[in-house]
Amino acid sequence: MPTTGMYATASPGRGDDTPLRRAIGPRLLVLFVIGDILGTGIYATTGQVAGRVGGALWLPFVIGFVVAVLTAASYVELVGKYPKAAGAALYTQKAFRVPFLTFIIAFMVMCSGLSSASAAARAFSGDYLAEFTGFFPPTLVAILFILALAALNLRGVSESVKTNVVLTLVELTGLLVILTIGAWAVLTGDGEPSRLGEFQAEGTGYALITSVLGATALGFFAFVGFEDSVNMAEETKDPARTFPRAIFTGVAVTGTIYVLVALVSSLLVDYRVLEDSSGPLLEVVKAGGIDFPPKLFAVIALFAVTNSALINIMMASRLCYGMANERILPRALGRVLPRRRTPVVGIVFVSLLAIGLVSTGEIAGLGDTTAFLLLCVFAVVNIAVLVLRRDRVEHKHFRTPTPLPVLGAITALILASPLSDRPADVYIRAGVLLVIGIGLWALNKTVMKLRGEV
Repeated sequence: MPTTGMYATASPGRGDDTPLRRAIGPRLLVLFVIGDILGTGIYATTGQVAGRVGGALWLPFVIGFVVAVLTAASYVELVGKYPKAAGAALYTQKAFRVPFLTFIIAFMVMCSGLSSASAAARAFSGDYLAEFTGFFPPTLVAILFILALAALNLRGVSESVKTNVVLTLVELTGLLVILTIGAWAVLTGDGEPSRLGEFQAEGTGYALITSVLGATALGFFAFVGFEDSVNMAEETKDPARTFPRAIFTGVAVTGTIYVLVALVSSLLVDYRVLEDSSGPLLEVVKAGGIDFPPKLFAVIALFAVTNSALINIMMASRLCYGMANERILPRALGRVLPRRRTPVVGIVFVSLLAIGLVSTGEIAGLGDTTAFLLLCVFAVVNIAVLVLRRDRVEHKHFRTPTPLPVLGAITALILASPLSDRPADVYIRAGVLLVIGIGLWALNKTVMKLRGEV
């Protein structure tokens, strides 16, 4: 997709003053963004979204797509202006100059990635894996899963991103299978089209609105990931030019696929059946008129959730690296392996946190926590892009039309609010994480004062 919008001044900044290896080109970044967005959200939480809204499963994904585009435009402008690894934390600091707020935003982003990775780990140990094995302790499987991905991440960004490309192609194949099944159902007259307009909530008033908003808030978990890609800015070739096309293309491709998959799922399977499964797309395969082996689809789904977890652990570690370089977190988190040039301490740190989160909830709860944390962050980022219009840079960068970040902030706040009828445990989990974050911020500040650091 071509970059549309107005650009600032002078020549493109390539930002070559980074110790990280610039191994990601334009095509690799597009696949990276698509792979980052696809995965656990659509493969594991579609059923829970259906349980909140009913047969009109497609509607929350349409709304989520619009909200994602609005915020993606803000990220594209900011990563073009400031091609550094810290992402939302960097933008918040530059816009508001409040270290405490910067730390909270950074911590929320990191925790959202880790709760997403934990949701993926839970999905890996659920119904898809059950197609092949007897009973294994789900928590143990999830922990071993995270440790294996941490080891891959330590080998290097090139290995991790290339693995991401392979897994992205596999999970895209799985979703194309679903779309093929849907096309066959339409051609043969199978399925139940009346479900597409069926809402779980009765009436047309407040209950219906909160039902749709609640489903959209959870469904938005499927769209998160594009914001992770900006943390790869220091490992991307010519980021100011590369990111606009990559992010907009990634969101457009995944949004289209999501809406079509939601239509097919509702057409072929009752929303109550989808709600009861941790592998809802497997139910679609079994209900389709095409004889596609369920075990093969389960393998594809396992690859998909693996991809989600790999990318989230990778991004969280790069966020730690960026914050350490900005002195928001201790310098130790910015240490890089001399030969591999990967942020070793950051990888170990975030992997341990992900293991801790695995035991705090199931797929839907962890996914909803991810979406809530990021919606709060997105509201701040959309405001920051407007504040930072006063900050001029010398190189060209994408500039989003002003109404988009305004609408992005409003929609993000609505979906993060109690209007979305979000379960209380999500707010509790997020609140506990924030308390932990405040404690870490106070500890880091105290240590810096004792050392005489500014």
